[in-house]
Amino acid sequence: MPRLLALACALLLAACAAQDPTAGPLTLQSQGSYFVGGRAVQSETLSTLPAYDAAGTITVGQMYARYMAPPNAAPVKLVLVHGCCLTGKTWETTPDGRMGWDEYFVRRGFETHVVDQTWRGRSAGSIEAINAVKSGRAPVAQLPTVFQASHEGAWAIFRFGNRFPEVHPGLRFPISAQNGLWQQMVPDWLNAQPTPNPTVPLLADLAQRLGRTVLISHSQSGIYPFQAVQHNATGIAGLVSVEPGACPSATGDITPYLRTPMLVVWGDYVPQAPRWAPRLVNCSAFVAKVNAAGGRAEQWVLPEMGIRGNSHMLMQDDNSLEIAGMVADWVGRHAR
Repeated sequence: MPRLLALACALLLAACAAQDPTAGPLTLQSQGSYFVGGRAVQSETLSTLPAYDAAGTITVGQMYARYMAPPNAAPVKLVLVHGCCLTGKTWETTPDGRMGWDEYFVRRGFETHVVDQTWRGRSAGSIEAINAVKSGRAPVAQLPTVFQASHEGAWAIFRFGNRFPEVHPGLRFPISAQNGLWQQMVPDWLNAQPTPNPTVPLLADLAQRLGRTVLISHSQSGIYPFQAVQHNATGIAGLVSVEPGACPSATGDITPYLRTPMLVVWGDYVPQAPRWAPRLVNCSAFVAKVNAAGGRAEQWVLPEMGIRGNSHMLMQDDNSLEIAGMVADWVGRHAR
C-alpha cells in the first residue's frame, strides 16, 4: 500500500509539473557558451602601463552567447538580446529572485540563447582609442563616446514613474528590489560603434547557424532583428521586439519584412512618456503597413488587452512569466 501511495503521489506531481512549466527541477539536454564573430587587429595603444606591452594583437567585435537546451527541444530556437546599458542578465533571474524568461522558455521546450551585445558585458570591446589619447598619440576629440545611465534617468526611461522617485499607480516592477536592477547596469559603448550595430550581422549569422530561429529583442536592441532580416533572413523564423527603441519606417521599403512573422510588445504608461509615445505611434504605422502589404505583423499594447501596470522592463515585472507564456504561445503558432 505505501508503494502504491508513493506512486500515486509521484504521478500527481508529474501531472502538475506537466501543466505548470515553472514546477519541478530544470532538466537540460545540454548547456554551454560560445562566441560569434570577431576579428584580429593590430594596435600600438593597448596599454599605458610599463608592465604591459602597448603593441600587439587583440580580438574585437565578437558577440558572447550562452545557451540551454531542454530534452526533445522544439525545432524553433530563441535568441534573446538585451537593451541599453545592460547585458544578457536582463533575461535571467529577476531582481527579486524570480525565474527569468530564459529559463521559462527552456521549460517550455525551446533551446534558448542569451547574448551580450558587441562591446558589452562578456563581448569585450577595445580601449585602444582611450589609450591613444592618454598617451598623446591622438587628440582629446577622438575619445570614444560612452555613457552610463543613472538611477534617476533610468527611472523615467524604464517608466517606473514620471520622475524619480515617483511610482506609477499599479506599477508591476518590484520596486523594493530595484537595487538588483541597478547592479546590472554597465557602461554603454553604442555610440562608439558603427551603424548598424555590429551585433546585427552577428545575429543574422547566428540564426543561419542555428536554423529556424526567433530573435527576441528589447529596447535599444529592438530594431536589431528587423535589421538582421534585412541583412540576411536565412534562418530567421520570426522576430519579437519588446518595447523597441525604433521600428523600421512605415514610409521605407517594407519588402524584406513581408515573409517574416513579427510581434511588437508594449507595456503600460506609454502615452504619458515623451520618449516612448512617438515610438509606439511609429511602430503602429509600420505594423499596419506590413499587414496592408500582405505581411504577418502583430502588435500587443498590454493595457489594451486588459494587462495593466507593466514597466519598460516587463520581463522583470511581477507578471513577467504570464507575458513570456503569451510570447511562447505566439512563437508556437507563427514561427515558420
